[in-house]
Amino acid sequence: MVVAAPRATFGLPEALRGIYAGAGGLPRLVRNVGLPIAMEIAMTGRTLNAQEALQYQLINKVSKTNESVVEEAVALAMKCSDLSPDAVIVTRLALREAWETGSVERAYQLSDERLRDKLVTGENAREGLTAFAQKRKPKWVPSKL
Repeated sequence: MVVAAPRATFGLPEALRGIYAGAGGLPRLVRNVGLPIAMEIAMTGRTLNAQEALQYQLINKVSKTNESVVEEAVALAMKCSDLSPDAVIVTRLALREAWETGSVERAYQLSDERLRDKLVTGENAREGLTAFAQKRKPKWVPSKL
């Protein structure tokens, strides 16, 4: 997740330097913004401002001010910290697998094979379901995944 300051900029300037954006930047950009916009950014050296990055769904939000960016990013992270650490680990893995593989079926299979059993038999799953049944806030323990 990305919280950007209002003055943040985003781009792939490698072509301006006579090289190309390796290490996965190009295919990831295509997946996020589509081929036409990715081509424009990568092949012209175009820089996006924070609002454009938000419009193209490269970031989650633009902070209210440059000075509040860290505070707002921490607030977003705190929402995740209220969840089961096991569930966060498996959910993040599944989302990344879907993004990397581009296949719903393959991403599900990889995530399910790796961590499903450990997740559903773990202490945090039991705690989460018990807390739900008892209508109370769960008390998570550190992940053992």
